[in-house]
Amino acid sequence: MMIVRRCPGPSKERGKRPIPSGRSGHVAVSHAGCMFIWGGYLANEMMDVYLPSTEMWIYKMETGEWQKKVVIGECPLPMSGSCAVCVSGKLFMFGGHHGSGNSNEIFMMNLERGIDQLCWVKVSPISGQPPTSKDKLGCWVYQNRLIFFGGYGYPPEEHHRGTFEFDEASFWPVNVSRGWNNHVHVFDPETRHWSQPVTTGNAPVPRAAHACTTLGNYGYVFGGRFLNSRMDDLHSLNLDTWEWSGKIDVHGVTPIGRSWHSLTAVSSNHLFLYGGFTTEREPLGDGWIFSIRERQWTRITHVPENMPRLWHSACLSEEGEVVMFGGCSTNILGGEFSEHCNDIIIFSIQPRSLIRLCLDAVADNEELLGRQWDCLPQTLVSRIRQHVASNLSGS
Repeated sequence: MMIVRRCPGPSKERGKRPIPSGRSGHVAVSHAGCMFIWGGYLANEMMDVYLPSTEMWIYKMETGEWQKKVVIGECPLPMSGSCAVCVSGKLFMFGGHHGSGNSNEIFMMNLERGIDQLCWVKVSPISGQPPTSKDKLGCWVYQNRLIFFGGYGYPPEEHHRGTFEFDEASFWPVNVSRGWNNHVHVFDPETRHWSQPVTTGNAPVPRAAHACTTLGNYGYVFGGRFLNSRMDDLHSLNLDTWEWSGKIDVHGVTPIGRSWHSLTAVSSNHLFLYGGFTTEREPLGDGWIFSIRERQWTRITHVPENMPRLWHSACLSEEGEVVMFGGCSTNILGGEFSEHCNDIIIFSIQPRSLIRLCLDAVADNEELLGRQWDCLPQTLVSRIRQHVASNLSGS
C-alpha cells in the first residue's frame, strides 16, 4: 500500500513560522529525523537566482516543522546541481553550477554538532585526481566512501577512465565547451583521497540529471540526459568488484525516459522512482516501484496526476517514508514561466512503526485521551504534543 500526503506551508492564519522559498536543483540529506536542505535556484521575471549559501533549511519529518539556520565557515558559492550525501553524521557536498561555471570542490558539514552549530568546511588538502568540474551528477555511499557517477561539465585535462562526449550546443553563445561523462570517482573522507576504479562490464553511456541510489553492495542508476535524449535504462554497479551490469533487462513495461527525477531504495528488494522531465519537455508526476528480484517495474496507479515534479529532492525517513521537497512543476526550461515549488510530498510506502501508529491514534483522539497524557513520561508527552500540533497545522 502507498499513501501520498502533500504538505503545504503554513497559511497566514497559522502564524509566521518560516518556510523556505520554492527552488529547484537544491540538495537534501536526512539525519536524526530531519531533512537538511541547501542551495538551488529559482527563476524570476528577469533571471535565474541562486539561493543564499549561508542558509540551511531543516525539516523535522515527524512534526512537519521548518527551521532556518545561518551557516558559518568556508561557505561554498551559491549553486544548483550539486550532489550531497550524509556519511556517519557528516554532510558531504561535491560539484554544482554557480554564476561563473562549474565546481569540483568538496565541502563538509558535521551535523552531529547540532543545528545551532552548522559550519561549512572546505575539504583540503586532498590527494589523488579529483573529478572534473561538473553538476547534475549522482552519488552512491558504500563502506563510508562516496562514489560519484556521471554529470555535465568541463572536459578532463588529464586522463580519466571512462567517456566524455562534447555538447555541441555548449559552444554557443558563450563558447565554453562542456559535455556529458560516465566517469566513476571514489572519495575516501578518512584519507581525503580521490581515486578511479577500473570497472568491467558494459558501462552506461555518458549522462547527466540521472538518479542514483545504493542498495546493499550495488549502486543503481536510472535514466538521465545524453545528447538530445532522456533515457529509460536501468544499470547497476557492483561496488565490491566494480563490474557494471549493462542495461538490466526488465519484464513488462518500463517508465518513460526522463531526467531530473528521483530514485530511492525503500526496502531490501525495491526502488521507488518519481517524477522527472521527458525528451518532449513535459514534467512528470508518475510513481514506479522496481522489484530487483523480479526485475519488473510496477506503476503506482493511485499517485495523483496533479503533482508533477522535477529536479526535486527525495530523502528516506526513519519511518521508511519518501519525503520530497521542492522542484519544478512546469517546463523548467521555460524561464520565468517555470514554477518552482516549496511544498513537501510524502510517500508512505511501508507500514508505519508501532510508535507512529500509536502517536497517530492519540492525535486523532485528543478529546477522548487528552486527560490521561499527564500519566505518561514527560518525554513521551512532549512528543505527543508535537505530533498533535503538526496535525493541527496541516503538516
